[in-house]
Amino acid sequence: MRLGFPPAYKGQRIGLLGGSFDPPHAGHVHITRAALRGFGLDHVWWLVSPGNPLKSKGPAPLHTRMAAARKIMQHPRVTVTDAEARLGTRLTADTLSTLIDIYPGVRFTWLMGADNLATVYLWERWPSIFAQVPVGVVARPGDALPTRLTRAARLYRKSRLRASQSHMLGAAIAPAWCYLRGPLVDLSSTEIRARGDWVR
Repeated sequence: MRLGFPPAYKGQRIGLLGGSFDPPHAGHVHITRAALRGFGLDHVWWLVSPGNPLKSKGPAPLHTRMAAARKIMQHPRVTVTDAEARLGTRLTADTLSTLIDIYPGVRFTWLMGADNLATVYLWERWPSIFAQVPVGVVARPGDALPTRLTRAARLYRKSRLRASQSHMLGAAIAPAWCYLRGPLVDLSSTEIRARGDWVR
């Protein structure tokens, strides 16, 4: 195992929640707890990224976001890591392929809010994400587009697990994805920054 990387063993089912976490908030915590309960995962890693390629303005310093993430997400089955910065990867697709190489036999699942499902087609090489690992989608407030109508949902409609099968996602073979409904937390990093509650 590389120094500074979280430990994992063959067969373990690990959810990956990536993002700038600028700042981390209760919505991230909600997605994480819902994924642990609903997708049959053993553990979740928060991948705090060096930056977001889709955003023109850089985030707060990585160490600031890491400290804030560890403060808000305290759970024995959740690890906050800067693995993406250590890997030097910029794209989610590249991060996944590298982690799969480093952790042979570990079952990774990519996690996202439903708001990201609507825009994931803007990510570079986004179909590679669905090709490499199962994808767990958690409902978010104000989803502008019904899940079934998003570009990704239409392309992978035959790979969707029913909600009643959600617990099987962590062990599923890609492509596979599942949409999980439940109580919602109406909060976003953009809103928090706009209020002035987070200083970069």
